[in-house]
Amino acid sequence: MSIFFDNHREAARRYPLRVAVIGATGSIGKQTLDVCRRHPDKLQVTALAAYDSVADLVAAAREFGVTHVAIGNVARRGDPLLDELPQNCEVRFGAAAVTELASLDDNDCVMNSVVGAVGIDVGYQALVADKTLLYANKESIVVGGDLLMPLAKPGKLIPVDSEHYAIFDCLLGERLSEVHRIWLTCSGGPFYGWSREQLANVTAADALAHPTWNMGPKITVDSATLMNKGLEVLEAKQLFEIDVDHVRVLVHRQSRIHSMVEFVDGTIKAQLGPSDMRIPIQAALSFPERWETPVPREDYCAMQPLTFGEADEDTFRCLALAKEAGRAGGTLPCAMNAANEIANAAFRSGACGFLDIQDIVESVMEQTKVEPVASLEQLADVDRHARELAKDVLKTMGR
Repeated sequence: MSIFFDNHREAARRYPLRVAVIGATGSIGKQTLDVCRRHPDKLQVTALAAYDSVADLVAAAREFGVTHVAIGNVARRGDPLLDELPQNCEVRFGAAAVTELASLDDNDCVMNSVVGAVGIDVGYQALVADKTLLYANKESIVVGGDLLMPLAKPGKLIPVDSEHYAIFDCLLGERLSEVHRIWLTCSGGPFYGWSREQLANVTAADALAHPTWNMGPKITVDSATLMNKGLEVLEAKQLFEIDVDHVRVLVHRQSRIHSMVEFVDGTIKAQLGPSDMRIPIQAALSFPERWETPVPREDYCAMQPLTFGEADEDTFRCLALAKEAGRAGGTLPCAMNAANEIANAAFRSGACGFLDIQDIVESVMEQTKVEPVASLEQLADVDRHARELAKDVLKTMGR
């Protein structure tokens, strides 16, 4: 089923739009709340969820007067800070409680900004409940797109990643059958142009210094390894019904062109704009309308030249591995993603080196039996097994 309406901007939304923000205390969650703060007449925050950041969650609940809060970490039950929640606010605990927020009757729209494959349950529940799903949780589409995409009615699933919203925007009014190629832009991360010898000694602090975007630690390291771009290639495959080999990664250091679509007649549409996630977040919340920009406008006459380059898949093997998983399909993207989450966390904690990340992912992929995706329960088993394999590989490295 296509995520587009037949005429792509078919139905106006009713306001206020009631919004649940899952992952409310992370980077995307906080920027979503900033957009909601700017439009109190159009956006009403009704539910918030976070894993552990009780202080930030309570502060947001009080500011927006929400009626539902969920905390993933059950150890936070009884935290005295929870006494400061609004009197009419219901609080729940545990992973299931977080997922339940996605299907509440008083939510129209769910922002899924959870990090990692754990976000798949949130997306699934939102779509089953016929909510509008705005998602920045690319891993859920990578892992479970075969299950999620058939549930996505036209206009009910809108990507929030800057690249994928740009592609979505470029395709409005177009036919998917007339797309020749998607040019998926990439900043290149902090190590663009580096050799394997140089990468062997980088630290987590080095990898967390992204040149353009302000993101959470997991996605920032994924950006440095180019695994983030690999995940986005697989995301584009699912969203826009295109083969992996028709998605080409284009290194664009200035991050002003957010992606491009090339059509069969040779013409190209590109979406340009400032490097600020509040733009695609607001665009997803306001669709099919466009609201006044939440950030300062660019002066393109004063801008430095825009440059383009090729992604080095030999040095940054994670991108090549992700494409390999996408070509194989089935459960392999799930195993690949799980292995990467373990390796990424190990690198950030100092338990392995930067180049070890790709070696761990490759080893797990080689040990994975690929099967068609059948259920969420199956994916949970594949995810769990791949994590165990990744931890075993770490042990063999002597880490």
